[in-house]
Formats: sequence, structure tokens, C-alpha cells
Amino acid sequence: MKGIMFDMDNTLLQSRIDFAAMKNEIYRYLVELNVLPAAFPVQEHTSSTLIAHARRLGISGSIDETMMATIARHEMLGMEGAGLEPGVEPLLSSLYRRYTLIVVTNNSHAAARKALELTNISRYFDLVVGREQMAVMKPSPAGFDYAKRQYGSIAPDEWISVGDAWIDGKASMDAGIPFVSYRTSMEAMIAKGVQPIGRIDRIGDIMEFIN
Repeated sequence: MKGIMFDMDNTLLQSRIDFAAMKNEIYRYLVELNVLPAAFPVQEHTSSTLIAHARRLGISGSIDETMMATIARHEMLGMEGAGLEPGVEPLLSSLYRRYTLIVVTNNSHAAARKALELTNISRYFDLVVGREQMAVMKPSPAGFDYAKRQYGSIAPDEWISVGDAWIDGKASMDAGIPFVSYRTSMEAMIAKGVQPIGRIDRIGDIMEFIN
């Protein structure tokens, strides 16, 4: 392995973003505008897949802007007081300068940089990919593909990625990058069509998959 791509929320950071409240606010907004029916199966979606679905329906630019502003507001609130997942700093310190380290997150680039700086781990990363660098957010592979283009000398099978959510795994798989599930069961991942190469409960155990 030559490079590792990390999800950020609940993988590197103990996120305080209320993802359920974020998604439900967007859902209610779309229902009020009759973009979505009240019976829409919102429980099957994340905020990013909900937004992607709305965009496929042909929403206006103003609706899209309102949704993204809603996400940004929840992100900034959630970044306040965010801490690290156990073992993150020692892991990054041991990997630093030995591997190319990248964060791929659906958060805005500014919010991600702020969170990494507040937790004193920004110095370890060669690249931070936020949603501004993606044509489409995860579970699209766009963010991973963007990162791969920046480091063209590293082959897809020389990367590995780790994250806690199925959207991380789906994006990674579709980009041709092996994925390790962090603290989420293999069964939950497989139910969403994701086939991790392994699962870990401690972030430092990612070392078991690095050769």
C-alpha cells in the first residue's frame, strides 16, 4: 500500500453533527415544496442520497442552494467541540511521511479543514477532499476519483480506504479501492451492496490491512 483514504466523521473525528436532523430538515423542505411525496422512504436515504435524488428530479438552483446551506449550518454546529476517535493521533503519527494520507468527506472543504485544525491533525494529511471537489457526493466515487487523479503514480490497488458508513464503502468500491469498515457490521454493509475486505473496531487496526 502507498496511500490511505479516510472518511472524517465518526472515523477520524467523534462527530457531533446531527445527521438525522440534517436529513429530516432537508426532507421536510422538499415535501413542503412538493418535490417529494410525504410517503417518500426517507429512512432508506442519507442526506447526500436524498439531495442526489432531488437533483435527478430537476430542482431549481435556489432549492439546491437552500439544501446546501442547511447542510453547511449543521456541519458548522457539529464541528464545535468535536474530538478524535480513540487512537487516531498515534495512528496518523506512525503513518505520516510513510504513506500518502487523504481525507475524503461529504462535508464542505472549509468545515473539514477547520475540524482537522481544531483537533490538531491537519498536518498529517497530504490532501483534503470536500464536496466542492466532487461532482457528486458519496456514495458516488467522484471524491475518490478526484484524489486518485492528484496522485496518478499510485495505482488503485495501492490505495486502501476506511470509513464507518455504507456510502464510504460504495464510493470506495466504485473507485476500485479496497474498503475496510470501521465499527459497522459486515452484515449492515453487505445489505447495502458493499463488500468490505475487512472490519475493525479500533482505528489503529487498519495496520492489519497495510502491506
